[in-house]
Amino acid sequence: MAEKSSETKLTHLDSTGKARMVDVTAKPVTSRIAIAESFIRLSRKTLSLLREGNLPKGNALETARLAGILAAKRTPELIPLCHPLLLTHVDVEAKTRRDGVHFLARVSCSGNTGVEMEALTAASVAALALYDMVKAVEKGATIEIVRLMEKSGGKSGLYRRRD
Repeated sequence: MAEKSSETKLTHLDSTGKARMVDVTAKPVTSRIAIAESFIRLSRKTLSLLREGNLPKGNALETARLAGILAAKRTPELIPLCHPLLLTHVDVEAKTRRDGVHFLARVSCSGNTGVEMEALTAASVAALALYDMVKAVEKGATIEIVRLMEKSGGKSGLYRRRD
C-alpha cells in the first residue's frame, strides 16, 4: 500500500483539527455495495454443540446473523462520524468451518456515501453475538478476522481484496 503524502487532506478533520462529519451533499447518488467478513475460532467441542443445536442459549448462528443485520442498521449510533443511510439490503451469512464460523455481511444502498462501515459493523457484531452465545461453554473463543472484502459505487469505484 502506498504511503500517504504529507499533503493528503484528512476529510474528517476541520481546519483546526476537530473531528467533523464529511459533507456529502454534492456527491452523486450511486448504487453502493460493501461486503465484509469476520471469523471466530472455536474448539471442536463447541462446534459440535453448535452444529447439533445443543448450546445452552439456543440457535446461536441465527441469533448472530440477526444481530449483524440489526448492527448494520444502527452503525451511525456506534461510529460517531458515519452518516445515517437508507439501507436497501443487509444480509449476513454464517458458515461453520472445521475450526470456527465465518460470517459474510453484504450491505447495499443508493446514496451519496458508501456502506463499508455498515458491512464491517454487521460482520463484527455477528462474531461478537456468537461469542456471547458460546461463552458459557468456551471462554477461549477468538475473533480473528474482521475486514472489508469488496466495495463498489461512488468516486473510488470498485475495490476487491486480493488475498
